[in-house]
Amino acid sequence: MSVLYLAFETPERAGRLQKLQKSGAHIVVTEPRWPGFFELAKREKPYAIAIDFSGSPSHSLETADYMSKARETKDAALFLLRVPNDRMDAVQKRLPQAAVVTENELSTRLAQLEQEAAARARQKKEAAAAAKKAARAAARANGTDKGKGAPAAKTPKPAPKAAKPAAPPKKKAAKKPAPASKARPKKKK
Repeated sequence: MSVLYLAFETPERAGRLQKLQKSGAHIVVTEPRWPGFFELAKREKPYAIAIDFSGSPSHSLETADYMSKARETKDAALFLLRVPNDRMDAVQKRLPQAAVVTENELSTRLAQLEQEAAARARQKKEAAAAAKKAARAAARANGTDKGKGAPAAKTPKPAPKAAKPAAPPKKKAAKKPAPASKARPKKKK
């Protein structure tokens, strides 16, 4: 599970990325350029998307709007960084589910999301192990267990097949003589 961080390449991006990585989240960074960011989002399946508005606010707003509506990313938490004051009304109107945060707030939220994701993964793993254990117990109770544990009920082996009677040897067909070729008269010159 990862966080998709969309920000244009600037000298500050590397430092901002380091701050976010301190949260413990696996962060995948790319520029918000179509279709690269969306192909990456489909491949990574992020649980959170952070979009930095400092490079191009109008472009970032369109990207955020698209990501909030796309089938593959609409369930991901959406965080917006450095939204200019003149764009705040448009952001709140078009993206009411998005949280406008600072990097410190985002790091804190990502750390919480990571802990929640780890807890959900642990619960899923424990549930799968319990289901597997219950299935093995049921199989042993039914006598159909073929794996480790209690011996499975023995089934009788099928009787060996009777041998087929030997067929009489086939007679070889007599060879037919090759047809005689008709001699053609030679042409005179």
